[in-house]
Amino acid sequence: MKKFAIIGLGKFGHYLATGLYEKGHEVLALDKNSGSIQAIKDLVSQAVVADATDRHVLELLGIQEMDSVVVCIGSVLSDSILAVFNLKDIGVKNIFAKSISEAHKRILYKVGATEVFFPEKDTAVSLAEKMRNPNMLDYLPFLEGYSIIELAVPNKFIGKSLQELNLINKFGILVIAIKEIVPERLNLIPKGNFILKDSDSMILLGTNEAFEKLKKTGQ
Repeated sequence: MKKFAIIGLGKFGHYLATGLYEKGHEVLALDKNSGSIQAIKDLVSQAVVADATDRHVLELLGIQEMDSVVVCIGSVLSDSILAVFNLKDIGVKNIFAKSISEAHKRILYKVGATEVFFPEKDTAVSLAEKMRNPNMLDYLPFLEGYSIIELAVPNKFIGKSLQELNLINKFGILVIAIKEIVPERLNLIPKGNFILKDSDSMILLGTNEAFEKLKKTGQ
């Protein structure tokens, strides 16, 4: 069980906090708004009315002992930036922060965020990729120029082994895992003799150019 603190309980922060708690983690939820705390107090380990721009308050709550802290403040940029700065200053190792613009994102990194996410942009990009490729079940940006995608097995792949497809040499695409429905299981780093079924989905890592090339082949 890990310990997480979620700062800012708008819709995103609320769902993130309750989702982590439902998965068995210890979750501390913070917000300046007492109504937001009242709404979540029975759905997380602890919910506290607190101002994350106050460094002393964060220390008293033991935030520095958390495995990760997520700053979900979006409406007041100065509060978001100061919260991240305070967390870095008191020694929090993993700081995730929500941004609402590219400029906001750059500032958050400069003041100490470990990772910055942009929910609206990330969701829009993922949806655009899925609309471009109907076989794509999920999309996740990776390092610059690379992506991880979940792809329903194309018809031309059904009944073939990974060795036959040879995606790594043909396209420079690595098969990270195969998700099976029957039986329900996840095969991490599958072997070359794995035979693909129509009910499977493939989790792939590659360059954006490689995925574009794969799509153009009609495979």
